[in-house]
Amino acid sequence: MIIPLNELNAFLGNHQANPHGWLGMHPLTQGTTTGVVVRAFMATAVKCAVIDLETAEARSYSMEQLAPEGFFEIFIPRKSIFRYQLRYETSWGDIHQIYHAYAFLPTLSAQDLYLFNEGNEHRIYEKLGAHLRTMGGVPGVAFAVWAPAASRVSLVGNFNNWDPRYHPMRPLGDSGVWELFVPDGRVGELYKFAIWDQAGHRQLKTDPYGTAFEAPPNNAAIICDTTHYPWGDGAWLAQRAAAGQLDRPISIYEVHLGSWRRNLAEASRSYNYRELAPLLADYVVEMGFTHIEILPVSEFPFTGSWGYQVTGYFAPTHRWGTPNDFQFFCDYLHQRGIGIIIDWVPAHFPRDSFALAQFDGTHLYEHADPRLGAHMDWGTLIFNYSRHEVRCFLIASALAWLERYHIDGLRVDAVASMLYLDYSRPEGQWIPNEYGGRENLAASGFLRQVNDLVHHYYPGVLTFAEESTSFPKVTRPTAEGGLGFDYKWNMGLMHDTLAYFQKDPIHRKWSHDKLTFGMLYQYSENFVSVYSHDEVVHQKGSLWTKMAADNWSEKSANLRTLYGYVWLYPGKKLLFMGGEFGQPSEWNHDVSLNWGLLQEPQHEGLRLLVRDLNRLYTSDPVLSARDFCASAFRWVNCTDRDHSCLSFLRLDEMQRTAYLVVVNFTPLTRTRYDVGVPYAGYWREVLNTNSTYYGGTGFGNHGGKQSSTTLADGYENSLQLTLPGLTTLVFKWSAKG
Repeated sequence: MIIPLNELNAFLGNHQANPHGWLGMHPLTQGTTTGVVVRAFMATAVKCAVIDLETAEARSYSMEQLAPEGFFEIFIPRKSIFRYQLRYETSWGDIHQIYHAYAFLPTLSAQDLYLFNEGNEHRIYEKLGAHLRTMGGVPGVAFAVWAPAASRVSLVGNFNNWDPRYHPMRPLGDSGVWELFVPDGRVGELYKFAIWDQAGHRQLKTDPYGTAFEAPPNNAAIICDTTHYPWGDGAWLAQRAAAGQLDRPISIYEVHLGSWRRNLAEASRSYNYRELAPLLADYVVEMGFTHIEILPVSEFPFTGSWGYQVTGYFAPTHRWGTPNDFQFFCDYLHQRGIGIIIDWVPAHFPRDSFALAQFDGTHLYEHADPRLGAHMDWGTLIFNYSRHEVRCFLIASALAWLERYHIDGLRVDAVASMLYLDYSRPEGQWIPNEYGGRENLAASGFLRQVNDLVHHYYPGVLTFAEESTSFPKVTRPTAEGGLGFDYKWNMGLMHDTLAYFQKDPIHRKWSHDKLTFGMLYQYSENFVSVYSHDEVVHQKGSLWTKMAADNWSEKSANLRTLYGYVWLYPGKKLLFMGGEFGQPSEWNHDVSLNWGLLQEPQHEGLRLLVRDLNRLYTSDPVLSARDFCASAFRWVNCTDRDHSCLSFLRLDEMQRTAYLVVVNFTPLTRTRYDVGVPYAGYWREVLNTNSTYYGGTGFGNHGGKQSSTTLADGYENSLQLTLPGLTTLVFKWSAKG
């Protein structure tokens, strides 16, 4: 026996931290004889031999079994390093000939590791994790994981019976990365990492860079190849990159894929990605939305959650199919002209023991101090944005979704919790930044970096901030001191308008400012007007139930009024599924939307209104391409609180085109109501939310009104209108008639 007994015992006892120093083939001098020594651990073998692939007859050298557990060794004199395989026989008589994992050089270069440790290897997702490789003409899988405080790391999976002695990994210098190339590894194999901390305690961890995962409770990563999908969305990607400008029509349908629609013929099972693609595309196109936004599609452990506690930052959840199925889903929607935004969650991660928490026995991805690393509201952990490798991990996650799945936008969840060190923390339970302030400088620096890189590598891809505070310049370029997002969710508008519509109409005049206050900050950011899932979960009730009314007819009228007002108000649009037809029940991720409601005129009428609002919004640049231009909006009358009425203009004075929007927020119909207009002529009624087509009573203005020279609202011309109760009216004037 050549290997020292203590090293052999270290292998057998899972204590060896440098397997490539002993396993495989190494030059060796025994006395005066030079040669090579070969060692292998083959847990199921009773015999093992080295096969010389460089000799014509493929000469065989029988190895000595040093331990019954399956450790073999041989010294071959007068030989230098050569290409070899191992031939072994099991106790039940099977004979196998394989390449040896310890005969291959590292798959990561020194430059890869340097950039990763520096935080600048933007595509580290192509290096860490599990990737199909061909090394020296031998196909296999390269595995790599970052675990700098580990004393030992082994690859385990169904290919080695989950035995950590079989594939101990190689540490790559001081990088903290452990690596191993496994010949003949195959797509579909399950794997995890066995990681020993410095105290010798072992834990099984799934791959942080895993591309696919099996279902809980096992949560193993799955070897997967996403590089060979035959994409057909080239035309979509070309126009996306050329679109450029931010001020373009964007109307987003927010979707939870598992509960949008289910297969009722098969026990209400969820449709998979491939089944959903045509169903969802048909509906979204018919409804006139430009994009869908998917609630976290990233892998998460607990089906009963909304999916925001992510454990697979590079993997579409297994619940609706494979990564290739998700590629099909994205490709299909693109070919139908629909953009795809995914919810991305770099703010926090769960404490599940199989995932990122205390990954190598230390607080690797999170802060050690709970005043920085523990999220008080959600019981989760906060990423350490000061650590280069953590930023690299998160940036790689963002870029991987764009590269592998051609995603068109990232909606970044819980940005406010990232920006403030004292977020949801009492005095004394947070640590100020280096300047004594409450701003999380590392987090804001990370957000600037990821936004810049997304826009650099993928022109036309959009980023959205779900941010509810007054933090400045969220959607301003980083060169101007901003965070670099393209858009910010207008949470204030959502909360104010819903608070207003929850009031009995007789009391609404006392809350008139809920409708007007938003214009004070409307042009400080690039806003998306959102009515999102946040408002229809956790016993908050649905949008339908929030409407203050005693009967379905008035609830529907309230929602129609709200939608008409918001779709004509400046800002991009977002509506959570079910809201478009007024689903009364709160969202339940376990069941389908109640599509049967569309048999009722009030609900079908509401859906038709949302469809027509989308078509109106996207058809005219006055409404969609001037959302962020302050001169394109003008209040006509925002002070008529006694009647709970509002009127405003959306206009393009250069093109001599204008829309007048008049809203009556009470059930009382008002006749002979004078509204000032900037131009004389005929104002055509292009939309009336009280139309019988939408489930209303049909009262209106007979298709339009000719202006008179009666002074009103400071204008020399005016319209005398009938304002049906709970109605939004839209009139269009054009110099061309």
